[in-house]
Amino acid sequence: MGSEALQAIKVYRHLLKSVKKHIGLEDYKQHFRDFIMEEFKKNCKLSDPSSIQNKLKLGRDYTFLLNSVHHQKELLFSYNIAVDRSDEMKRILGKSAASVGLQLPEVYQP
Repeated sequence: MGSEALQAIKVYRHLLKSVKKHIGLEDYKQHFRDFIMEEFKKNCKLSDPSSIQNKLKLGRDYTFLLNSVHHQKELLFSYNIAVDRSDEMKRILGKSAASVGLQLPEVYQP
C-alpha cells in the first residue's frame, strides 16, 4: 500500500466519523454516508496524483468544516445566557459522571 492509499483511508475514516458524530446515523440521513462512499470508490481508480491530492484535500476540508460548525454551535449555545441551559447542564453532568463509571439518577417530575 502506498502512502497515498494510507492517506485516503485516513481521510475516509475521519470523514465518516465526523458525519456519524455531527449529522447522525438515522435512515433519512443515510444519503450523506452513501455519497461519501460512492465518491471514494469512484475516485480510487484515479491515476493522476494531483487529482488524488485535490480530492483528499477536499475530504479533509469538509471534515474540518463539519467539526468546526459543530464546535461553533456549541460555543454559541454556551455563551447565550438568555437560553435555558438546564438540559445542556444535565447532558454535561451526565457525561462527567459517565466518564468515571457512574450514572445520574432520574429526577422526579411531579
